[in-house]
Amino acid sequence: MMVKRNSLIFLTAFGLLLTGCSKSGLEITKDDILEVARDDANATKKECENVSIKEQKGSYMVSFNTNGGSYEYKIGKDGIIKERSFKRGAKEETTETEKVEEPVKEEKSTTSKKEEKSSTSFDEGQQQAINAVLANSGLEQSDVSNITCSLDSNTNQYTVTFVLNDVTTTAVVDAATFTVISTILG
Repeated sequence: MMVKRNSLIFLTAFGLLLTGCSKSGLEITKDDILEVARDDANATKKECENVSIKEQKGSYMVSFNTNGGSYEYKIGKDGIIKERSFKRGAKEETTETEKVEEPVKEEKSTTSKKEEKSSTSFDEGQQQAINAVLANSGLEQSDVSNITCSLDSNTNQYTVTFVLNDVTTTAVVDAATFTVISTILG
């Protein structure tokens, strides 16, 4: 009888452990939210000063300063960036990742050396994807060279690449929302 009782206790405890581990919602901490913002800003922990994280209506408001400027983010409790604002000096650039409404610039790529693509004009969707990636990185199109942009119709994502200071950056952008999904340096 003792063996059955111990087995029952063990199975009950194991079942409770599994139930606790199978929560459907993710629990995102303030540290996780700060990591999302720092990653988006390409800033290390040491580079961030005056860090502020405030919980507000189902989102976190995150702000911090770096040598490059000041950043403000509205990040959902699911870890998705809803709004971002970057301020460099007196100039402020703001994008909403839910609805990126960047003005479409009619300018051509300003690359003069090592051009990877013979055509420097982009369609409206490609230019919006490029604008989203550059705003996400706090850059202007004139700051970078060798810009390319292609649409993968299977995943409905743009891949944008450019070179800045001899470092190639590749970013993936959702074609429906023009949200930057990932950025890889090098």
